[in-house]
Amino acid sequence: MTRKIYLAGHRGLVGSALKRALEQRGEHIITRTHDELDLRNQADTRFFFAAERPDIVYLAAARVGGILANAENQAAFLLENLQIACNVIESAYEFGTKKLLFLGSSCIYPKNALQPIPETALLTGALEPTNEGYALAKIAGLKLCEFYNKQYGAAFISAMPCNLYGVGDNFDPRNSHIIPALLRRFHEAKQAGAQSVTLWGTGTPRREFLFADDLARACLLLMDDYSDPEPVNIGSGEEYTIAETAEIVAKIVGYPGAIHFDSSYPDGTMRKVVDSSKIRAMGWQPLKSFEEGIRQSYEWYCNSRRNPL
Repeated sequence: MTRKIYLAGHRGLVGSALKRALEQRGEHIITRTHDELDLRNQADTRFFFAAERPDIVYLAAARVGGILANAENQAAFLLENLQIACNVIESAYEFGTKKLLFLGSSCIYPKNALQPIPETALLTGALEPTNEGYALAKIAGLKLCEFYNKQYGAAFISAMPCNLYGVGDNFDPRNSHIIPALLRRFHEAKQAGAQSVTLWGTGTPRREFLFADDLARACLLLMDDYSDPEPVNIGSGEEYTIAETAEIVAKIVGYPGAIHFDSSYPDGTMRKVVDSSKIRAMGWQPLKSFEEGIRQSYEWYCNSRRNPL
């Protein structure tokens, strides 16, 4: 009998990559838009699970944003992501879901964690203040999966990806993450003929980036072969300073102007690289190079501007 897979958040960056990967396998996928199902609403979520009873759940739905959106909306990011995690995980268990994957974020780890960050660094120090609300919600979600796994034997697992980018990303100037924000800034600067672009911070923080389709492959592997309660990091193993990242993005966009940094704005965590030895030991490794991934993301962005959804 064909198993039924519910993919929560199928329109987002991670969800759309998962959808492509699952479709390539010929899986039976169930999706709902936010207008069709508000996962923040407990009653609506329970009704959906009672009616559909999915065998497998990928929980990629979340309220997300960059450093500005996180810092300005701590209460909403905490509350809404808690609601989504609690409602989906509880309903999945209640209505017989056999396996669930919760997508977290590397922001769950302490600001000054040992680098590369092992999964055991969780809850060993203070979080980065600018995204504390979002991080706390993600920690609660992964812990809920861990406890359902240990207490009830539910095959509920969690994955912690590094900074993501790719096809289907969010390019909103107030809510986007690093790569889409840079792509849009340099694209618009090129279109306007601007002589320079000024970016937040010092440019010195180091980040690890992963193409979303590589994450999707890792998620499918975990759902096939992993059932332990402990979370699993997923990262590319390559890191760049923000300044280096900006130069690579500007080159791909074709922006020739100067790049300046305004140190009066926050940098966030100075270095964030995850230890992905656990997932690599399972046979996974990223396939998309950083520059090729950015190039593909930029092509999608340009096409989406010409042909808006």
